[in-house]
Amino acid sequence: MRTVCCMPVSNQTRPPVELFNYRRHWAECFGPAPFLPMSRAEMDQLGWDSCDIIVVTGDAYVDHPSFGMAIIGRLLEAQGFRVGIIAQPDWQSSDAFAALGKPNLFFGVTAGNMDSMINRYTADRKIRTDDAYSPNDEGGLRPDRCSLVYSQRCREAFKEAPIVLGGIEASLRRIAHYDYWQDKVRRSMLVDSKADILLYGNAERAIVDIAHRLARGESIADIRDIRGTCFMLSGTPEKITEIDSTTVDKPGKIDKKTSPYEVIPETKNAPAEPASDNAATPIRFVSKAERLQSIAAQRANSVIRLPSFEKLRNDPVLYAHANRVLHLETNPGNARALVQRHGLRDVWLNPPPIPLSTEEMDYIFDLPYARVPHPQYGDAKIPAYDMIRFSVNVMRGCFGGCTFCSITEHEGRIIQSRSEDSIIREIEIIRDKVPGFTGVISDLGGPTANMYRLACKSKKVEAACRKPSCVYPDICPNLDTDHSSLVKLYRRARDLPGVKKILIGSGLRYDLAVRSPEYVEELVTHHVGGYLKIAPEHTEEAPLGKMMKPGIGSYDRFKELFERYSRKAGKEQYLIPYFIAAHPGTTDTDMMNLARWLKDNDFRADQVQTFYPSPMATATAMYHSGKNPLRKVGRDTENVETVRTTRQRRLHKAFLRYHDPNNWPMLREALKEMGRADLIGNGKKHLIPLYQPKTDGSYNSPRRKNSSRAPAPGTILTQHTGLPPREHGERGSGNRSSRRGGRGRSKPGSRRT
Repeated sequence: MRTVCCMPVSNQTRPPVELFNYRRHWAECFGPAPFLPMSRAEMDQLGWDSCDIIVVTGDAYVDHPSFGMAIIGRLLEAQGFRVGIIAQPDWQSSDAFAALGKPNLFFGVTAGNMDSMINRYTADRKIRTDDAYSPNDEGGLRPDRCSLVYSQRCREAFKEAPIVLGGIEASLRRIAHYDYWQDKVRRSMLVDSKADILLYGNAERAIVDIAHRLARGESIADIRDIRGTCFMLSGTPEKITEIDSTTVDKPGKIDKKTSPYEVIPETKNAPAEPASDNAATPIRFVSKAERLQSIAAQRANSVIRLPSFEKLRNDPVLYAHANRVLHLETNPGNARALVQRHGLRDVWLNPPPIPLSTEEMDYIFDLPYARVPHPQYGDAKIPAYDMIRFSVNVMRGCFGGCTFCSITEHEGRIIQSRSEDSIIREIEIIRDKVPGFTGVISDLGGPTANMYRLACKSKKVEAACRKPSCVYPDICPNLDTDHSSLVKLYRRARDLPGVKKILIGSGLRYDLAVRSPEYVEELVTHHVGGYLKIAPEHTEEAPLGKMMKPGIGSYDRFKELFERYSRKAGKEQYLIPYFIAAHPGTTDTDMMNLARWLKDNDFRADQVQTFYPSPMATATAMYHSGKNPLRKVGRDTENVETVRTTRQRRLHKAFLRYHDPNNWPMLREALKEMGRADLIGNGKKHLIPLYQPKTDGSYNSPRRKNSSRAPAPGTILTQHTGLPPREHGERGSGNRSSRRGGRGRSKPGSRRT
């Protein structure tokens, strides 16, 4: 540890300004636009001579609170700024980036709701031909790593215009990161893009603060004290204590978890008090609250130095260590700043943003969205919009901490919920104004369907916690699992005039749901449209431990409740479980046992998913390093089985589709090599048959013969959640049926410029 040269006071030492408490910029006199302008002609119609801010996005412009450019654009408009949109520009030259003129304040650059690489390539690195965020599902309308390309073109168009980089693509690449497509560690996207500042996570606070400060005449180079931002420095500021990351996690023990209720005598390392001639020096006791306050003050003036990009590039074990340290510093209540050397300069990461309050969430979702695509698209269909136009996002964030998912890294683990009144208002707007509404709300959801208003019972415990998950290995006793607020919301929503049905399309956290049988009954009785999606992901303990997912016993308990309440309601309804192939920590035997479980339970997974290593995810660090960053990382610590070869990845996928005759030759060969030829035969106990039917290479899953059961044999449907396809580390196998609605993208309301 060493003390070096001072930066401005970190934003974590002062309370954030609420989004609706800023003084409006002078251009508020223009009022809200019907749509944010995409051309000079539209600007002329609005009476604008210029734009204050121009948002460049890789998605088609849909003015809806499920799309990032709409949220950021409307929020900045509400602050009094004139905001233009450049959507899916031709990146071959800078001409399209100059279409709206030079912005008075800055360019905001984002890849869109989805990582451009995951959008473009399958888990097998094959090129997709479609793009749900483009008109008529057309692929290829954005370049690879489009945040980099867009930033470069903006700089070419107007050299002096500041560039603010954000969105899921930049957020998950804010430090040196493993790139699955090139199979190497790449530099922070801030370095390669040459943007002035990078915003990560829930960026509304940061983008509004930056806009107002630039409007007041501050230089972008002087804005260094905003949470959730990254920028380049040539040296560590004065009066900042620099801590080597290996002292935080040596690799060895991490900082001891503290309890705010503990009282500790302040004796060790305390300054000596002058001795008294008349009485013994008393021992002074300090409350844990005082101690935590002291720790917070120390953390505010310290920064953790991660291993440099140059070291991580050549050392996978060190990469796993850096990934672990980053995840230990993600709680806004106690996270320290991070710094990482790239060549001769440092990438500085301020602590994560403070979560939005309910009032701020309501403010964002109550903005005057048109709720339809921009008129320039005419009759073109935008699949992502069609999926979510009748759905409502009720919250942000996820405390599940699944290692293959990037929701926590991007949105945080603290749940940010809207008020019931705000949600009801949005349903009424959909009912009254959205074209084609038939009375069915497709989803009231979020990253997880049933985390609405769930939180830690103690704010002090929450601020001190460093656990990556509140529900693994078991549900934390400090977590409030009361689902009554959600039950009340469901009942109020379905009683609205003109609303025939409220469906729940988001994935359900079933280990939480079983804690509230009342919620399960309410859900099953009124809000399931025949099928309910849940994600056990696997049946075997070894891969589940690497995923930080509950054991299959939790699924069995939920299944019992689901079937009981379905019978009580007189409904024939079915669970649709999702599973993942080739996840780190998964062996061939694990996949074989999963296939046997699927057959025993008469499930035929027609849409399957292969692990997709997204940047910054913990499971990606396992994939790259072969180590487990959920524990202390060292060269002699636990190794993780990784599935890297194309053949083995296809084998794991084939086990999920054990019923497809096209997979039988591969499975027969593998089972013989595994010494499990006893599973090959024509009986019910066998996994695959001895015979091989003639086939043209295609396969369609047959219908069940028993009409009393599900109409299709456990068919795993595409996970369309009623929300747009998400940004976070997609796991799909790469075709349209591979859970394009999976955790590879952000939830509504979480899109960032």
